[in-house]
Amino acid sequence: MEKTFQSVFETYDWDTIRTKIYQTQASRVEQALVNSKRNLDDFIALISPAAQPYLEQMAQISHTLTKKRFGKTIQMYAPMYLSNECQNICTYCGFSFDNKLKRRTLTATEITQETVVLKEMGFDHVLLVTGEANYTVNIDYFLKAIAQIKPDFSNISVEVQPLSETEYRQLHDAGVYSVLVYQETYHRDVYKQYHPKGKKSNFDFRLETPDRIGTAGIHKIGLGVLLGLEDWRTDSFFNALHLDYLQRTYWQSKFSVSFPRLRPAEGIIEPNFIMDDRDLTQLICAYRLWNEDLELSISTRENEKLKNFAIILSRN
Repeated sequence: MEKTFQSVFETYDWDTIRTKIYQTQASRVEQALVNSKRNLDDFIALISPAAQPYLEQMAQISHTLTKKRFGKTIQMYAPMYLSNECQNICTYCGFSFDNKLKRRTLTATEITQETVVLKEMGFDHVLLVTGEANYTVNIDYFLKAIAQIKPDFSNISVEVQPLSETEYRQLHDAGVYSVLVYQETYHRDVYKQYHPKGKKSNFDFRLETPDRIGTAGIHKIGLGVLLGLEDWRTDSFFNALHLDYLQRTYWQSKFSVSFPRLRPAEGIIEPNFIMDDRDLTQLICAYRLWNEDLELSISTRENEKLKNFAIILSRN
């Protein structure tokens, strides 16, 4: 692979970007709001604290753009948790290897049972989710599970450990529509503190995963950061930078962004940076104003009021 996002990423500095975001003035926000084609500098303005007084205007524009691009379409999918086995130690995750909980991986019979339940609920799009346990929950397991459920679902996505380009090609050939992978945080200097052991501790391997997905020809690539782990504004800029690179490099693919917020769980750290509902609404609007074609995914874990409002702003 001649060029990856890492070559772009290394030209940016976390502290410099953070300072730029927090020094943004109201006049720059107003300029971003009237621009017809918005770039990453506009995105910085829209996620800045200076943009908070303009949230109502941002929401109105977001709603207009969403309605124009996606109409009243809402895509619904359900996760199917195949395994909670994991070989990583992550300080914020309930699946962490050092967290003493009962581990299990679904058998073929159990996968069938889960499929029946989801189909009875009316779902036709499923997201297969696992921890990262390469020795037991690996490409062979994924391919068997996909082959088993493929007749029942028209759309299959996966959220598993980072794989090789060859393995992503196997997923593509097996009928996988999209792959989700979260960098968690783009703050390289502290990444190791949150991921002290396991393959996930390799920052660069994870950073280059979307390149391998794109090269393999996967139809849709989903990104995201764990909001609350580090400064959400700075992390979101780097996530947008990553998306910008991917869209220019793998223009055949579609892209989505998710908004997972760090939540309390047994044996994990508390959020370092609090992101309230107003902050999340600002971020959702900023993404929509920056990129009209980007698919925005809202978790059902969010409260009902926020979910309903977010659907109006960003549904697709």
